[in-house]
Amino acid sequence: MKSIFDKVSFECSKTVTESYSTSFALATKMLAPSIRKDIYNIYGFVRFADEIVDTFHDYDKEKLFNAFQKDLEDSLADRISLNPILNAFQHTFHRYGIPRHLVDAFMKSMRMDLDKQVYATHAEFKEYIYGSADVVGLMCLRVFVNGDDRRYEVLKDSAMALGSAFQKVNFLRDLKADYEDLNRSYFPNTNLLQLDEASKQRIVEEIREDFRKGYEGIAKLPNEAKFGVYTAYKYYYQLLRKLQKTPSLEIKNARIRVPNYQKFGLLATSYVNYKLNLV
Repeated sequence: MKSIFDKVSFECSKTVTESYSTSFALATKMLAPSIRKDIYNIYGFVRFADEIVDTFHDYDKEKLFNAFQKDLEDSLADRISLNPILNAFQHTFHRYGIPRHLVDAFMKSMRMDLDKQVYATHAEFKEYIYGSADVVGLMCLRVFVNGDDRRYEVLKDSAMALGSAFQKVNFLRDLKADYEDLNRSYFPNTNLLQLDEASKQRIVEEIREDFRKGYEGIAKLPNEAKFGVYTAYKYYYQLLRKLQKTPSLEIKNARIRVPNYQKFGLLATSYVNYKLNLV
């Protein structure tokens, strides 16, 4: 029975989420059980694509990515895949009517990571962020609003802004790894070898504006999604605060993180704010 294979596929996506991102997994656990599985399915898909271009250095990345893209296209057309991660994703894709152009934009940005190393203009950076982050927020939003087109249109700008904020925080946190290990520089008009406080503050303020726009949408989310998304928001905003307080030289030489005890503290305060209708 395919239902058993589907169950195994969903568990694979959950395992991927919990293995690769404890923070995202924690926030996902705060979503209603009715939608939790589908967010795991989305994360599993985007994580596998990202791993191909970011970590499989001893293999032909382009060959692997081409094969993954072919399997993705077949899974969406056939509504099944022997790759359990893609089988899980196609289930969520069809269930919530995720627009195909979102998936295509995501894969385009991931393919850019195969050989593009510097984003010299804001237009290039914006295109990459849209495909790598904004559309992921929009895929999740389709789940949060249960495929409701009207609510999706109302909340899509906020979802994109929140996706941008999360991605840019990751870029700022991972400056050292991106530059030294992958030879990538995402922020335009920024010399990472000479990152100063003024340049860092400019990036921080840009991210704060994304967070502001994103928060406006969190308050309007269905109850099934609000607490989980708010938890992720609180975590990433705390990480941004730590990055702002960290000297630019230290950011370039170390990976800044939020300790687990602070994560659980943020979870507790998020829950209180949620229960008191302060979100």
